[in-house]
Amino acid sequence: MKTYIVHKIDNKDIILSGKGNHSIWKKASSITDFSSPWDNNPIKKIEFKAVHNSEKIFFQFKVDDNHVYIHPAEDKNDSINNSDRVELFFRSDAFLNPYYCLEIDPLGRIMDFKAKPNKNFDFNWNWPSKDIEVKSEIEANYFIVEIAITLQSLKNLNLLKKGKLETGIYRAKYNQQKDKSFKPTWIPWIDPNTETPNFHTPTSFGILTLEN
Repeated sequence: MKTYIVHKIDNKDIILSGKGNHSIWKKASSITDFSSPWDNNPIKKIEFKAVHNSEKIFFQFKVDDNHVYIHPAEDKNDSINNSDRVELFFRSDAFLNPYYCLEIDPLGRIMDFKAKPNKNFDFNWNWPSKDIEVKSEIEANYFIVEIAITLQSLKNLNLLKKGKLETGIYRAKYNQQKDKSFKPTWIPWIDPNTETPNFHTPTSFGILTLEN
């Protein structure tokens, strides 16, 4: 499995802005080897970073995009589910029983849910609001999403084990078609080797290792 080292920082009382300009990100390594195994068209750069301190883990996506698409819908989850977004999945075991999903659009709106194998989704479940923070910013040629999650909440859900967090990292890009409709390009960090696009499979996960 692919592994990413989450460097440890000493900073306390970190306030996310969504602008990507906090000094903590200078201490993070970058993941940029995203691809779309089911689409031959080139994709724009996606950069992912993560760091942690003694209380929280911090994630950042910086996504090159000069045509951000937000689907108009009154229902928040319906809108997010059909919009440009970034996604983090965390699994408790290799059988995905269960795993937890965060799908976040460029406006910083969260669609969070608990899942079990075969796309058995529980949308009544939500990440405890006291344990998660999201900030975002849309610029002319890119957008940034920053996320902070308490380590204790990850431990409570049996996700963070011995400093390791089994994680799927993804992006969905909606492109306008000739008929004016929008269709997604699915972009994972790890190629799950499925015939059709599928993030909800064990082979799409890697490991984030928290530095001591």
